[in-house]
Amino acid sequence: MGLQEYQVVGRHLPTESEPTPKIYRMRIFAPNEVVAKSRFWYFLRQLKKVKKASGEIIGVNVIYEKKPLKVKNFGIWLRCDSRSGTHNMYKEFRELSRADAVKSLYQDMAARHRARFRSIHILRVVELKKADDVRRPYIKQLLEPKLRFPLPHRVAKSGSTFVSRRPSTF
Repeated sequence: MGLQEYQVVGRHLPTESEPTPKIYRMRIFAPNEVVAKSRFWYFLRQLKKVKKASGEIIGVNVIYEKKPLKVKNFGIWLRCDSRSGTHNMYKEFRELSRADAVKSLYQDMAARHRARFRSIHILRVVELKKADDVRRPYIKQLLEPKLRFPLPHRVAKSGSTFVSRRPSTF
C-alpha cells in the first residue's frame, strides 16, 4: 500500500442564499486520487454540513516531498477507534517523507493495536526540525552525534577447510 499525500480542495455548491460558499482544503494520505476524494467527502461530511451530492471538488494535487533523500523525524497526532472507545495518540517516526511516515504509522498501529485503515484518522503530521522537539526515547537514541552500529560476532573466513584451532569471533 504505497501512500501519497494529496491536497484536495472542495466546497458546497453555490446557491441563491450562498453564492460564494466557503472553500475547504485538506491534506489527505491515500493510495490514489479516487480514495483521496472519497476520504475528503468522508471528513467534510463529519466536520461540516457538506456531502458529495451537494458539493464539488475544485482541485486535487499530489504533494511531493521537498527533500526525498534526507532522513527526517516526524510527529503524528491521530485519533483511533478501538474496540473499547476512541483514543487520541501521538507517535514519532524517522523516515524520508511524510507519506512514508504515515505508511509506517498504519503498519505500527496494525501491529501494536490491531487497528485498521478505516479506524485511524490522522489529525496532523509535523516534521520535527529540532532535536529538542523529539519526545520518544526510541527516536532520541538515533540523534546522537557519533552514532555507531557495532557488528559483533564477525566470523572471518579461513584459508582452508580444516584448521587446527577454533575461529576467534571477538
